[in-house]
Amino acid sequence: MRTMPFRGLGVAMVTPFRSDYSVDEPRLRQLVDHLISAGVDALLPAGSTGEGATLTHEEHRRVMDIVLEQANGRVPVIPGAGSNATHEAVELAQHAKRAGATAVLSVTPYYNKPEPEGLLRHYATIAERADIPIILYNVPSRTGRNYLPEVVLRIANEVPHVVAVKESSGNLIQALEIIQERPEGFAVYAGDDIFAVPTVIMGGDGVISVIGNQLPEWTAQMVRSALQGDLETARQWHYRLQPLMQANFWETNPAPVKCVMAMMGLIEEVVRLPLVPVSERTRQRLQELLRKMDVL
Repeated sequence: MRTMPFRGLGVAMVTPFRSDYSVDEPRLRQLVDHLISAGVDALLPAGSTGEGATLTHEEHRRVMDIVLEQANGRVPVIPGAGSNATHEAVELAQHAKRAGATAVLSVTPYYNKPEPEGLLRHYATIAERADIPIILYNVPSRTGRNYLPEVVLRIANEVPHVVAVKESSGNLIQALEIIQERPEGFAVYAGDDIFAVPTVIMGGDGVISVIGNQLPEWTAQMVRSALQGDLETARQWHYRLQPLMQANFWETNPAPVKCVMAMMGLIEEVVRLPLVPVSERTRQRLQELLRKMDVL
């Protein structure tokens, strides 16, 4: 029987870097403590927002280990462990299993763009060789292919280790179709903050959030209110947060996120190439927005 990895607010953590582009391990540990104390329900390091694509394999494993060690069982830790090469996804998932992760977040293979049968075999192979719960991550804006609900549901039914989906297609109807037809115990998480409340109130299980890096307390209250059926409170938090949800994508994620977090004193504003820091115009707009939101 499937076990849901978490319900509520999961944060797709940024990876703090120093000015020399090395992983800032002390800041990463501080961020873990900060997010947990703010009331988040799960941590998801080394994914898209964590610039996992620019981490070396050694760094990727090290980030997993640090977050797991620092969290120390206080909340589930679900590292990004995807790849467009199945053998690499297997190796990352095996490491996560050995390190004590609750599950892994595994993006659908980018660039290769496999057919549904290939995608099924990809996840079945990870499940067989790593023996760890898997959250399937459908994000066509980054991978080049959208996998429709019937494909996700087939995998959910045929690969029991696939216990959830992070639905980031930008199409709420897809999430609702999966919620309606999913097997028992299969979780559906909004992959975009803007869809967190609608997904939850229609039967979903939470969100894997970007804005949770910046304003975890507010985001946790929004998601918790939605899960408890307090729709008026959830709606109020949503509209309070919505301007920043949108601003986080004025330029490529996570550049705006790291800019805001640097303004808040949480990390240095460093992203790895080919990403670059936000433009001066965007920086000014973000600063104005944060002041308007009474964050700065």
